[in-house]
Parts: sequence; structure tokens; C-alpha cells
Amino acid sequence: MFRKHLFYVSSDQLTAYQWQRGQLSAGTVFSNDRAGHDAFIEYLDRAPYAPAYLLADLIEEDFQRINLPHVAGRSGRQLVQRRLVQQYRETPYRHVWIQGRATEGRQDDIALLSALTNPAVVAPWIEALELLQRPLAGLYSATLMSTPLLPKLGVQHEHLLLVTQQSAGLRQTYFLNGKIKFSRLTPALDRDGAPVNIARETGKTQQFLTSIRLIGRGDALHTVILAPQGDLARLTDLCNDGPETRYQFIALEQAATRVGATPAALADTLLLSLLGKQAPASQYSLGPARRYFQLWRARMAMYGSGAVIMLGALVWVSTNLWQYVQASRAAERMYSEADQYDARYRAALSTMPPAVAPTISMKAAVTVARMLQNQGPQPLPIMVKLGEALEQVPQVRITQLDWKVALPGVRGDNAGSASVQSGGQPGASVQPLSSLLLGVPNAPPQSLRVEAEIAVPQNNYRTVVETMNAFTQTLARQPRMTVEIEQLPLDTRSNVKLMGKAGSANSDGDTKPKFSLILMWNP
Repeated sequence: MFRKHLFYVSSDQLTAYQWQRGQLSAGTVFSNDRAGHDAFIEYLDRAPYAPAYLLADLIEEDFQRINLPHVAGRSGRQLVQRRLVQQYRETPYRHVWIQGRATEGRQDDIALLSALTNPAVVAPWIEALELLQRPLAGLYSATLMSTPLLPKLGVQHEHLLLVTQQSAGLRQTYFLNGKIKFSRLTPALDRDGAPVNIARETGKTQQFLTSIRLIGRGDALHTVILAPQGDLARLTDLCNDGPETRYQFIALEQAATRVGATPAALADTLLLSLLGKQAPASQYSLGPARRYFQLWRARMAMYGSGAVIMLGALVWVSTNLWQYVQASRAAERMYSEADQYDARYRAALSTMPPAVAPTISMKAAVTVARMLQNQGPQPLPIMVKLGEALEQVPQVRITQLDWKVALPGVRGDNAGSASVQSGGQPGASVQPLSSLLLGVPNAPPQSLRVEAEIAVPQNNYRTVVETMNAFTQTLARQPRMTVEIEQLPLDTRSNVKLMGKAGSANSDGDTKPKFSLILMWNP
């Protein structure tokens, strides 16, 4: 938690505290005169650099309740600011609190305007902070800071008057349904030096609240008094419940325990502890006096961003180092296993008889054997493609097949021969079979001569031609397949005499038209 400077300002003095680790230090008092201002500057010069929070508890603090037209957005904010300036022209320390909306009429906004009507009381302290360029986070009202004190004390009434003994005097703050409506500060001691009669002051406040119609006739005013444990007996005898007044006493020690503050004889530490734990935005505007706090906050933001970046870099570097160590260990294990396998391999080879061929030759032989197995010419693939075409054109029936392997760059009958003798002389050398025919390095082209007949009704020339064309086109659509028509089932050339008729028996007794194709397939 950041260190904070908490200053409690009254009309005649300033009490300086330091807030660190949720604890409030002992206060240092400075009088509101030239000597006190100089001592305060020396104190700031020695104090650590930290944001400062001013809590003002002054008699010259005014509160006004007004109704404003309900206007949303920027226009509404400008309307509120104009009304605030009109109400308090002589001071820059102004504040507005919108407490809800009226239930009748136009349903105007209910606003509580407050201001420090004598800015000269707090101006010297603010000027001292600016002189040393200390970050001033905000200027707060002790009255407004008492609002979050009520839930801590566990008191809740429609008409509630909170009475606290503070260093500035006796503060009486009136709450209507938990919202501040009025506050007054009176001296804690009378002219004779005796404590002020709290019951009499409560009665005066109740009469004033009734006169301004905040409390109706017959409404009970619940008065909660915070006082040290040793003063409760005296206050209990002094303050008696009446028809329209109810008193409740809470020891300051008990209240400090609920708030989490250090017990003290005054309620100052309660409000300062609330401010130190969770400080709201500045209640009274500071204008240019707040610029050093904005610079401090920007610097803290940059420090935080740098810390986040540094932390991210450390995490990234740590992760990479951890992965590098893991990868190095894995590589060492793999190298160790490889060395073990090599040793076992050499040990196994040492017990084996000498090999007929070296290892590299055996590896080459295995490679060639796998290549022949995968790329060697086989009639099955082209037969499968022919079978698929026959399934689509069932009128065609195969009568004869002639499969050959085509040697690249060689045409004719020798394209697929295994060997050729030299001169035909006995004992002559035989040329070796070409590796291209065996699929080394690539699968060789293949050719298939197909002789087939067409089973169609007699005297139907058109069906014969269409059937052969359909069969040919089906084969030609196969990938890497070319089809050449060697013989047509019906010679339709213009220079040839058309004789006979389809379906009539010829001299061989054959009644079905025949044709032949040459299929070339390059795997």
C-alpha cells in the first residue's frame, strides 16, 4: 500500500499524520500562523515524497439544499456548475452532491451545495505543498466524510443527528434517510472553559431543523453521540430522552474498533482512517493545485507499466531457459540412446560371419527391389481401368487382349522385348534388359491392344457406332490415358463400297460387328 500524508485542517491549526500499511502515525500539530507555516514547510521538506490529502473541519463551511431541473449530459453538468458558482462566488472550493430526485412536480434533482466560504484558512497549507511540489490528491470535508461512518457504526434512522467531538469543536451533522442535509460546528468549551452542554446544543439544532421543515412536528430525532468511554456516564446523566428526542451513546474506542482505527480521545482519527483506507475523488475542486498529483500518478502508471513489462520479460526468459534445459536433457538422452544402439549394433556385427556383400551394396539392392515392386510394370492397373469402362458400356465384349510395356524412345515390335541377340550367331553376347522397362527410375508407359465385339440387334448401324464411341470416350477420360482406334466396326469411308448388312452371317459365321483399339497409359 502506498504511503500517504493525511492533514487535518481546522481554523487554528493543522495536524499532520502519515498513513502506511493501514496504520495512522502520531500527529504533528502546526499552528495557523507564520511560524506554523514555516514549520510545516520544514516538515514537508524532511517527509518522504507521497500524495497528500487535506481534511478540512471548519466553521466557515456552508451547506445549501436546492432543487435543480433534471438535465442529463453535458448541459446538466454545466447547469449545476453555473448554479454552484452563483451560490459561492468568493471561494474556489465548491462541491455539489446530487442526492436523488423529488417525487412530486417536475421531479427535479435534489442537490446539496457546500463550500469553504473562507478560503484563506486552507490557502497557506496548499501553497506550502505547491512550493515543495508535493502531490496534493484532494481536499475533503469532515462533514461529508462522516457519511461512510454511519454503516460502520451500525446506526440507521430516518432522522439522525450525529454528534462528534473533534479538534475543531463539537460537530453536529443531520442525516435524512442516510443523506446529509445540515451540519454545524460549535466550540467544545464555553467562555468559562467548561464543556458545552450537548443536550442544550442538540435542542437548538432540533428547533432549527423544525423551523426549516426538515423535521415535522412529532417526528423523533435520534441523536448518536460519539464520546470517550470515560465521558459516557456524565453524558448519560446530562442527556435524557424526550417526546421527540432519542439519545444513543457509542464509545470512541468501540467505534475505532469497528472502523479499524487507532483509539483516540477525538473523532479525527476515525475520519482520517476512512480517508486513508479508501479515499474518494477530491470533494472540493483544487484546480491547478492538483497538477503535481497528476504528474505523480502518471509516473506511478509508468512505473507500473515498466514493472509489468519487466515481469513479463522475466517470465518469458525463465520459460525459454526452462525449455532450453529440458531440450538439452532430451538431446543428451537421445545421444546416449543412439550411442547404446550403435554399440549394440557393432557388437551384433562382430558375432556374425563376414557378409557376402558390403552393407552399402545391400542397402542399394533393397532400394532397387522396393523401386521394382512399386514402379515395375504390371497389367493389373490398366486392366482395372478397362474393366471400369466395360461396366459403363456392357454391350462391348472383349475377344482378345495384347499387353506390352513401351520402352521410352523406342517404337515398333521391339518396344517391349526383353533382349535382342547380336547377329543371331551362337555364343554371341546377349544385351541386358533395359532398366526403363523395369520401372527404374520411373514407371514405364504401357500399351494394350483391345479386340472387341458389339452385341446389338441386327441391322442397327447407328447403335453400333454410338456404342463404340461411348466405350472409346469412357477410356479416353481416364487420367494419363490415350486411345487410338485401330479398326472400326463399320467402314464408313467414302471411297469404300458398303456391302453386306449388319446382323447377317459372313463367311466365318460371325454375326457381331468387331473393332480394335490401342490404349496407351503413362502411369
